[in-house]
Amino acid sequence: MTGCEVLRLGNIAYTDAWALQRSMAEERANYLRPDTLLLLEHPHTYTLGSSGKLEHLLMDEAERLRRGVSVYQVDRGGDITYHGPGQLVGYPIRQLAVSDQKRSLDVVAYVRQLETLLIEVLAGFGILGEPLAGYTGVWVNMGGILSKVAAIGVKVTAQRITQHGFALNVNTDLGYFRGIIPCGISDKPVTSMAEILGHPVDMLAVMDAVETAFI
Repeated sequence: MTGCEVLRLGNIAYTDAWALQRSMAEERANYLRPDTLLLLEHPHTYTLGSSGKLEHLLMDEAERLRRGVSVYQVDRGGDITYHGPGQLVGYPIRQLAVSDQKRSLDVVAYVRQLETLLIEVLAGFGILGEPLAGYTGVWVNMGGILSKVAAIGVKVTAQRITQHGFALNVNTDLGYFRGIIPCGISDKPVTSMAEILGHPVDMLAVMDAVETAFI
């Protein structure tokens, strides 16, 4: 991707990051800021995208209250996913180039670009990530079973400004994914970099690698 400003925000509430994205997207549409990548973590949160189904939320309200898990219906594409500590979330606020393609085709190309970037990042840690035909995200072959290590869900405004983005499981507590049917896919598990490598992974090193891939 072309160069952009990178902001590392630490652990930030989902609603605060969502409001910040909308504000920055408006600024970018009016040429008041450059392309920007937000890197952050969230507290325990489930989000349902435009095709999200409530029946894919398995954890009941009492358990969510006990664990401090928030739930939001949001304006990205996709079904339900989890965000939480140990997961690196990236929200690119950038303007897609105008082309002769339909905007929907440009959005698909942008998602594929995100997948490629994350595959490059994983390779730097000795992890072979790959796309999976018919699905979004990045997958890893775990003993013959394809497991998702990164989820992608985006929004592109009428001004061609991107919002939302990707969630890369670094040291994520994968138990929270049992509270949902991740992305509405019941027959494919979720994994993390830590699970693949067999040890915790330096989050700062992963952020550095993502930043390098973007700029």
